Amino acid sequence: MTSNYVTEAINLKSYNLNDADKIIVMYSKENGLIKGVAKGIKKPKSKLGARMDLLVANTLQLLKGRSLDTIIQAQTVNHFRKSRENYDKLMFSTYVSEVVMNFGEGSENASKEIYELLYKALNRISDSSCKKDILIAAIKFQLKMLLIMGFCVELDVCLCCGERILDEDMYFSTKMGGVVCKDCCEPLGIKLKMHHKIRDFLQAMLQFDFNFESEYDEKATEKVCQVCFDLLDEYIKTHTNKRQKSVKMIHETV
Repeated sequence: MTSNYVTEAINLKSYNLNDADKIIVMYSKENGLIKGVAKGIKKPKSKLGARMDLLVANTLQLLKGRSLDTIIQAQTVNHFRKSRENYDKLMFSTYVSEVVMNFGEGSENASKEIYELLYKALNRISDSSCKKDILIAAIKFQLKMLLIMGFCVELDVCLCCGERILDEDMYFSTKMGGVVCKDCCEPLGIKLKMHHKIRDFLQAMLQFDFNFESEYDEKATEKVCQVCFDLLDEYIKTHTNKRQKSVKMIHETV
C-alpha cells in the first residue's frame, strides 16, 4: 500500500544521488526539515525542472519511503525571482535558509511558524528596493526565529542585575543574548557598546508584525542595520554552533 502526502515546502539544499537524480532538502510547513528524491531531475526533459531549484516554494506531492521520500509532483508557489537577479538579495536569502537548516532539526512542533517566517523573509528580501530594506528583512527574521526557538534576545533589563535599562547607553552580550548595563559590563569584559536608539530599533523589529513598516524602518540607516545584523548573527552562532557560510560573502559586499 502506497502512502502519498501533500505539503508546502521551500527548497534549501540539494546534492547528487546518482547520474540522473538529486536529493532535495526542504523545509515543509507540516513536518519541518524533509528530504525528497527528485528522480530524473538532471535530464533535460524533467517534469520537475526549475521547481527544484534552491529557494523555491512549492506545493509538493511525495511518496513516503523507508529512508527517503520521492517527489512525484511539484507546483511552484513562489520562485522569488528578483532575488536571483541581485547578489545582495541572493546572499541574504541564502543566509536565512542556512539559519533554518542549522536550527531545523527537531523543530517539527513549530514547523508552520518557521515555514511562514521563512516565506515572508524570502518574499520581503525579493521585493526589497535597497540594501537597507534587505537588511531589515534579515534582522526581523533573525529576531523572530530566535523567539520561536526559545532564545529571544533580552532588550529591556540587564541580564546580570535585572535592572530595567531606559534611555541610556548599554552593552550587548552576544554570548548571553541581550543587554547589560554600564555597571555590570566591566567585570564581565563585555565591550560591545549599544546606543539606546539601536535597542529601540531592535525592539520594534521584534514586536511588530513582519510586514508592518514602522517609523523605525524608515529612520534606520544601512550602517545601523548592518551592525544589528552582525551582532544577531553572532548570537545565532552560539546556539547553532555553526557559522552560516553566506556571512563571509555578505561581508565581502559591505
